[in-house]
Amino acid sequence: MTTKFKSLIQVLDYFKDESTCISYLAQSRWGETPCCPHCGNVGAYTTNRGYKCKAKECHKKFTVTTGTIFENTKISLRYWFAAIYLGTAHKKGISSLQLSRDLNITQKTAWFLLHRVREMLANNAPEMLEGGVEIDETFVGGKNKNRHANKKIEGSQGRSSADKTPVIGIVQKQEYKIIERPHKVIPGRTVKEKVIIKQSVVRLDVVQDTSAATLHPIMLSSVKANSKIITDAYRSYLGLSKNFDHVSIKHTDGNYITVGDEHTNTIEGFWSLLKRGIIGIYHQVSHKHLHRYCDEFSYRYNTRGVVDVIRFEDAIKRVNNARLTYSELIK
Repeated sequence: MTTKFKSLIQVLDYFKDESTCISYLAQSRWGETPCCPHCGNVGAYTTNRGYKCKAKECHKKFTVTTGTIFENTKISLRYWFAAIYLGTAHKKGISSLQLSRDLNITQKTAWFLLHRVREMLANNAPEMLEGGVEIDETFVGGKNKNRHANKKIEGSQGRSSADKTPVIGIVQKQEYKIIERPHKVIPGRTVKEKVIIKQSVVRLDVVQDTSAATLHPIMLSSVKANSKIITDAYRSYLGLSKNFDHVSIKHTDGNYITVGDEHTNTIEGFWSLLKRGIIGIYHQVSHKHLHRYCDEFSYRYNTRGVVDVIRFEDAIKRVNNARLTYSELIK
């Protein structure tokens, strides 16, 4: 099932009515045979409003949206699909205010909708990273000097968890294979060509602090043992050589690359993308919801090598078991 659209206008033209959206969602979730979201039994009776499980032990009714982020929604699936397309296609995301104007819905509805989309984009079963891995931490939050006098925090510095939220980032570096081939224009001439064989992948974790006791377990659970990891000279990374091939770069000496092309520029580039998105699109995010914004940015980064329609189709396949109620969101 491959859809053909390259813009929001084509998305709305394709999903022209609710029946088309329901058929598309059913095909994406189950294929040709419905599967009961309550018990997992394959096969169901068709009813006037949806389906009924064939299993005698269950025999419950369900619809195509049961067990998804769309369950009990009052918004048309056409609007949902448009929001998912916009949220995954825009490189730095879309704000709830902009989405409310684009879809003619309230800002509160757009805000809730976008958070449910972010919830489904979380990678709940990540694979262990290996090879060349870059690790770095950043602090998300406004600068203390820009705050009002009654909101300034005494003793706050640039890298401080007192007024900012720390985030640890791990990137599996992009790998290349160098091959030699004859030049197409000049016979007998050979050139070196870089062929990408694996795209870099990022994984983010919002943490309470950047101590070694907090960071080391994350690395041990995310990176395969004996992999090469590159970090800066931050003291919390000391001791990683016990389990990894650890390369430390002292940025304080003005050194941002070592012999052998080992650096942390990949993760630094991602931090730039994340912070420019927060500052330019969202302006401010709370500590409470930061992990969902991180899931959103990491998902787009990890799927940047595919066209928007393929990313949209992959996102739709993630709608199962990712429901987020409004009471859970604001509690």
